[in-house]
Amino acid sequence: MRITIIGGGIIGLSSALYLQRSGAEVTVIDKGDFSDNCSYGNCGYICPSHFIPLATPGIVKQGFKWMWNSKSPFYVQPRLDWNLIHWGLKFIRSATKDHVKAAAVPLRDIAIISKKEYEDWCHLPGFDFSYEHKGLLEIFQTEAGAEHAKHTVEKAQELGLTDTRLLTREELLAMEPQTRINGMGAILFNCDAHCYPNKLMSSLFAYLKLQGVKLVANEEVIGFEKTGDKINKVYTVTATAKEKRMHEADEIVLATGSWSRETAKLLGTRLPMMPGRGYSVTLENSPYKVNYPAILLEGRAAITPMDGNKIRFGGTMEITSHKTPPRMNRVQGVLDAVKRFYPDFDVPLPAKEKIWYGYRPCSADGLPYIGRIRKYHNVTVATGHSMLGLSLGAGTGKLVEEIISGKPVSMDITPFAAERFS
Repeated sequence: MRITIIGGGIIGLSSALYLQRSGAEVTVIDKGDFSDNCSYGNCGYICPSHFIPLATPGIVKQGFKWMWNSKSPFYVQPRLDWNLIHWGLKFIRSATKDHVKAAAVPLRDIAIISKKEYEDWCHLPGFDFSYEHKGLLEIFQTEAGAEHAKHTVEKAQELGLTDTRLLTREELLAMEPQTRINGMGAILFNCDAHCYPNKLMSSLFAYLKLQGVKLVANEEVIGFEKTGDKINKVYTVTATAKEKRMHEADEIVLATGSWSRETAKLLGTRLPMMPGRGYSVTLENSPYKVNYPAILLEGRAAITPMDGNKIRFGGTMEITSHKTPPRMNRVQGVLDAVKRFYPDFDVPLPAKEKIWYGYRPCSADGLPYIGRIRKYHNVTVATGHSMLGLSLGAGTGKLVEEIISGKPVSMDITPFAAERFS
């Protein structure tokens, strides 16, 4: 079986790994060179704790409050754009307590599957991605944050994440004796792990190449040849020479991240999706030391010690277009948040070329799109993971292989239906 995967981020490459193992002849096409997509610059969390979707009650109201703050952690760029309006209306309708409750179990399940698969990846030859299972802190500074933490721990316990607990300020400080922390307390999610995304992606790419997966760089998909309810060929154009090329396929996997709406449109399928830009700064040979990755609740920022001698700071969700220039004020907002929680951390705003930014694929309800589409029986969608692409990457790849091979899937994927908004 010939399978063409469109998209070379963590979802596409994970799908390639499992499909190649099943005996398929796999080709992965990427519009870039595989080296700088959103899978590289994130904070490396592999986190069953993230069972709350992006679309939650209050996030819309908070977004309006933050709209005119150039350093705010959540921002929707106001503009006359039908795709944004279409997505926004669905997002608003999805931001309910009932949705949050319904999303918790499927997000937990796919994250647990994914974490188990990443643990198995640690034993693959040549794989070294600095995987560490030591937990994740969520630090809070206010009474409102403490109340939120209490309810989150209760929900985690209900979901079976029983190694989640609330820390007092004294317990928090004892876990990080190397630096001062401004926090009332924290949640400790012992279920979580983290890795160094750059090494994960480079290891995965090298492994797939050795296994005979065909990795096609710098080609953008421009169309498909369709016969009845099947796609037979994928047409691309090269980035430099603008040369048109063709790839034959028995199965197609659409894993194009924040560009998925446009690619799905070529198939006559509507995926409500917007790019959510995030930023990160990585200190090499960091003079600051922390033991645990942490989410800074009121600061809406994240910090991760990585690969022995690095610390990465990340955050913001900027719903914008791919063409909008990056806003360095948002990076300053992340660094300001870090300073409020870790007062000894004096991290100046780096030069623009030292700052990473990428576009997360934000679905209209915060859940990924995973599954077949109705119009063509040989097309599987795997995209829309918002901020959880790396965390859910290995699990999504496993599910994609199960869908295509016709096996029983490892979990109920009904909540992830690709055309649930149609």
